[in-house]
Amino acid sequence: MTGKVYLVGAGPGSRDLLTLRAKEVLEQAEVVLYDRLAMEIIRMIPDGAERIDCGKSGSRHTMEQEEIEATMVRKAREGKRVVRLKGGDPFLFGRGGEELEALRKHGIPVELVPGVSSAIAVPGCAGIPVTHRGYASQVTFLTGHEDPSKESSAIDWKHLAASPGTLVILMGVRQLPFIAAQLQEHGMAATVPVAVIERGLQPEQRVTTGTLGDIADRAREQGVRPPAVIVIGDVVRLWKEEYLCGAKK
Repeated sequence: MTGKVYLVGAGPGSRDLLTLRAKEVLEQAEVVLYDRLAMEIIRMIPDGAERIDCGKSGSRHTMEQEEIEATMVRKAREGKRVVRLKGGDPFLFGRGGEELEALRKHGIPVELVPGVSSAIAVPGCAGIPVTHRGYASQVTFLTGHEDPSKESSAIDWKHLAASPGTLVILMGVRQLPFIAAQLQEHGMAATVPVAVIERGLQPEQRVTTGTLGDIADRAREQGVRPPAVIVIGDVVRLWKEEYLCGAKK
């Protein structure tokens, strides 16, 4: 007897931004493997469901990726309804593609439940649209935390530095000095505006702004810590301190 696995995007952290399908699937779950998520999302896991913490923070892993995948396969083969609950959207730097491959390899039925990505929602709710007709007609998403086993980076800094649009970087706080240096070295102006949004959509949300030339120093002075979304480009000029999700704090 084989159950089913649901790869579910939990959104950027607020339960209000969880999709209706994600809520429905979560309420029916028998096993939930969850990442490092806001407590208000974790509290939605049914009392009778088995909870498996898969949270990762930097190099600190509760479970290694191979163990997560093996656990999903094992629980599904026990006939369980298994929810793999991931922050944001599973397929935007969330390793959802790897997990989908592993489940298909073992013949496990899978349903994909997309989530609202923090790459768009966090800047948007801080008053920074990632595209704007007057500022940016394109947006590029990149990770600040590549696979450490790679022999070389897959990021084309020369191309990114020449991009006329917005750059949105996830998991990049610790690499911010390197990122800013690479972009400037490859031709991006030091005056380009930058915003670093910590704890997006949470009560303790904080935005640190600057330019490509000084954002690393400003972030260090402010004690910026992950999780955070980095936005680079002229759209950052639209940020207003008093707004959060279109309403005053």
